[in-house]
Amino acid sequence: MDRELNPGEAIRYWQLGAIAEERFDVPDAPMKGEMDPFFFLTKHKNFIPHEYPCRTIFAETYRGKRPDVRGAFDAARWWLPFGSPRLDLSGFWFRPTRLATFARTFIAAEKAGRAKVRLGTCGGAVLWLNGNETGWMAPYSRNLEAKAEFDLPLKEGLNEVTIFFDDLAERDARYFFQLDYLDGPPANVAVPVPIEGKIAETIEAALESMHFDKTAYFEGDITLLLAEPLPVDVDVNVAVEGDFMSTERFDYDFVLMAGDAHLVIGPSENAPADFRHFRITLKAGGFVASRSLGVEICHAGRQGEAPAALAERITETLDEISEFSERDTVRAFARLASGRSGADTDAMIEEILPSIEDCHDCADFSLVPLIWSRTVWGKDIGEATRDRIDQAILGFRYWMDEPGNDVQWYFSENHALLFHTSAYLAGHLLADKTFARSGRTGAEQSAVGAARVRAWLDHFEAWEMAEFNSAPYFPIDLKGLTALAALSPDTDIAERARKGIIRLCEVIGRSAHHGMVTAAQGRSYEHTLCAGRSLELSGVARLLWGKGWYGRRVHALPQLAVCLRDNGLTVPENLGMVACHQADEHQEWRFAQGENRFAALYHYKSRDFAMGSAAHYRWNEWGYQETVLHLRLGKRPEATVWINHPGETIQFGYGRPSFWGGCGTLPRAHQYRALAVLDFSTFEEQPDFTHAWFPVGEFDESSVNGTLALARCGNGAMMLRGSTDLVAIKDGPSANAELRQYGRKTRWIVRVCEASTLAAVEARFTALAVEEKEDGSLAIEDPEYGTVTFRADGSVEAEGRTISPKDFTVAGEVAMLAAN
Repeated sequence: MDRELNPGEAIRYWQLGAIAEERFDVPDAPMKGEMDPFFFLTKHKNFIPHEYPCRTIFAETYRGKRPDVRGAFDAARWWLPFGSPRLDLSGFWFRPTRLATFARTFIAAEKAGRAKVRLGTCGGAVLWLNGNETGWMAPYSRNLEAKAEFDLPLKEGLNEVTIFFDDLAERDARYFFQLDYLDGPPANVAVPVPIEGKIAETIEAALESMHFDKTAYFEGDITLLLAEPLPVDVDVNVAVEGDFMSTERFDYDFVLMAGDAHLVIGPSENAPADFRHFRITLKAGGFVASRSLGVEICHAGRQGEAPAALAERITETLDEISEFSERDTVRAFARLASGRSGADTDAMIEEILPSIEDCHDCADFSLVPLIWSRTVWGKDIGEATRDRIDQAILGFRYWMDEPGNDVQWYFSENHALLFHTSAYLAGHLLADKTFARSGRTGAEQSAVGAARVRAWLDHFEAWEMAEFNSAPYFPIDLKGLTALAALSPDTDIAERARKGIIRLCEVIGRSAHHGMVTAAQGRSYEHTLCAGRSLELSGVARLLWGKGWYGRRVHALPQLAVCLRDNGLTVPENLGMVACHQADEHQEWRFAQGENRFAALYHYKSRDFAMGSAAHYRWNEWGYQETVLHLRLGKRPEATVWINHPGETIQFGYGRPSFWGGCGTLPRAHQYRALAVLDFSTFEEQPDFTHAWFPVGEFDESSVNGTLALARCGNGAMMLRGSTDLVAIKDGPSANAELRQYGRKTRWIVRVCEASTLAAVEARFTALAVEEKEDGSLAIEDPEYGTVTFRADGSVEAEGRTISPKDFTVAGEVAMLAAN
């Protein structure tokens, strides 16, 4: 496979060996530190500074030294770029793990000469040219890229370039390298393949263009479409996986026949629900190449309408999770809570216990429902399983001041709550036993946990969610709070936990549209943004308000159901009307979250649309996982739009920020009622476009023409106006669901409204334009609001009102405004 190589471009095509993995265990030791409510407010690029002892020891041993080259190159597959400049094998490892990989390519030089290349990686790398070592680098800085330049004395013709790269993976690991051809003789990249080059190129083109025929599946066949049929028969493996915490994988093998332009994977009704990653691997004559695609699956047809009565919805929730959820301690909890104990339930617990015993990252997510199950339904668990549960509880590491060598994430608010809740309740359960790591009796462990729980509640009651308004983290906080409300031996903690649950339900309701959260979020992922019905908050809305669906993997849903059934929790009924807004008036909701109110949040909704944004939030800084603006139209959960700057060009990768989850550079963002403006000014080393999720198939009608995009679903409609042409993506993973604006500086004007036709939207709002004032203000003449002035300090002036983010309170303020 020959590819042109221009000066300044990355070398993108490689033969790739397997990833060698080995545990990196260090002596158990305590750490110092506390919960960090600001950890994702990155100070240097998107680098998170917290360091574990394993990294300290690894860096002392290897940083600045020639990498420990191990193994040998053996081509297992081929790396094809699909728009990415990096060879990127990033992923998630639950224990400290050493990684090592070889990659090889060839530079075909037209003549001999010296080339200058730049190698970038977070770990270590060794570079060879034609078998001779050219140089190495060893920054070994967790997830922070470093770069070094090297000279390559190219000979005329083919030149073999081999790279060994390695790193220590801790949780989410950015495991990649990028080799840029800065200058040198005219050359091509020439990658050897075991089949005819043109056939390999057609396989690449097939993977490049491949996409699902829908953006979400609720019934019918899951079908992959190709832009052009392949000229040869190809073996296809489809590996279906969940998010990075999922333990499930489903493999299917097919043959894609020559001339076929589509592949039916199978009925969505038989596939696992949730947003799923489909790893598509094509094989032909020894040539192996892969690409990941993602799509939501929800079994909405089987689930049908929610029962009218809360008691029936509680039963339905426990039945659904007991029978259809992923096999884990949450499902085991639901089964025990609904009288489904037995060998299979015990087996579910046994399958998860190794991750708790080994202190895997996110083991605290599994431990809380396990402690609850052991406390309330211990007699229904088999004796051998029950004894093993007790040993796992006594051997667990409950906080960073206890000795260990794991990479559990102690620093975020949601994890801190679960660690402290677990220590408190586990100690109370096994009061006379000794907890191995702390050396405390259970009673002592419980007292320490109780003090930390109270401190956590103090912080929450003052500032609420550090990971503000975040759809994936509401359930984690609810997991901890429901356990405290149900099991706390201290009345004050139980009562404060109940109040916390009700407050989170209010925030969800205020930020929801027909039960679905539609708002700016402090931390988001592609698998939580691109999912609607299968997201756990949809199940929460179904349980509480009869509006929503169930996914397969949940965290808090059965615990919330049991709290409502058994523990006296009552969620105010009026929140259902708030979450599923039907009033003629529009709701304006302003509040702040995070310590010192660092995130000011604005939300506006009618029965036909909703839009939320973060006001005056870290303009023009490197971002992490923040989604700054999010909207929905009509009553279809999938008719949703958000706008961001991608943190990486690989779709469904592991970057934080990723392609859709978060922002590489955060925009200047303003919103007043149904009008918003986003101004992006991105950094040179980041992707050179911003984009909007724009799922054409989920709208009743839509159009894209030049700088203007329109969409309508039901009576909710919107207009997007770009500062440059909006490019609709037609192929690849985001086919028919993405609009791009190319350039380092891009502007998006967003206007949502109630309308029955696109023509009405265009006629009313197409003239919207931004006037930049000398004082840095942005002014827009809106046909309904008149002059709207967005000030440089984040404040807004319109309709005789002044709204300033610095005045937003944690309690929040609701205004019901007449529709124009």
